[in-house]
Amino acid sequence: MIVTTSDKPSLTASTQAKRLAVELGASYRPRGRDTLRQIASSMEDCRLLVVTEREVRFYEGQTESPLYFHPSMAFVRVKRLRKGETDPMIELSGCRPGDRVIDCTAGLGSDSLVFSYATGESGAVTALESEPVLCALVREGLSMYKSGLADVDAALRRIQLLNSHHLSYLKGLPDNSVDIVYFDPMFRQPIHESSAIQPLRNLANANALSEEAVAEAVRAARKTVLLKEHRDSGEFARLGFERRHVNTSKIAYGVIEVASHN
Repeated sequence: MIVTTSDKPSLTASTQAKRLAVELGASYRPRGRDTLRQIASSMEDCRLLVVTEREVRFYEGQTESPLYFHPSMAFVRVKRLRKGETDPMIELSGCRPGDRVIDCTAGLGSDSLVFSYATGESGAVTALESEPVLCALVREGLSMYKSGLADVDAALRRIQLLNSHHLSYLKGLPDNSVDIVYFDPMFRQPIHESSAIQPLRNLANANALSEEAVAEAVRAARKTVLLKEHRDSGEFARLGFERRHVNTSKIAYGVIEVASHN
């Protein structure tokens, strides 16, 4: 993989690109006058990380349609919370201001943002992402993205994103040490019409959630363990979650109420 910048980068962007290259064990290449297509054509694996003044973009095998951090529908959900409306994930998890939440499968960080806004300044959201490139991409986005709303930007900056597999992280947590543990793995039954998730598929961890990870989550959580999956998925039953349909979409949440489970 090569890390580069947009043309005529600032010193800040160049420094950021060099830092990411070292972190990811990639090669840093000054952009110069080369186009992204020219740079990609010189590579064997055709993976590019491009630092611009506003965001970090990931390209794989092409130089169009990059993957980059954007809150997408999470921004809409947060704006609803700002107006006093409810969110199914927040309601089912029992999330309250001051809660500590572990998002075990951060992906693009959308659900982490909703949790961060809901838990507020007194709460804490730790988001875990096992894939280094995706983790770096989203971490930089959380620090750079500007929504135009100060409280939303503050919620983005409060998220602690770690490059860690959720099982090893959960094993290191004391009993009853967090309020909510959340899982949103790549669906066993994909929703292919979801355009937002498509660029993520080749980069994200596609492994199924393990029973051991759920057991560790139940041990560590005080309130709830939550799983998001396709509404027709067999994962809810396999992993011991009570499936709850929250709307007419193809997505459902599974809930383990820790207090009643123990």
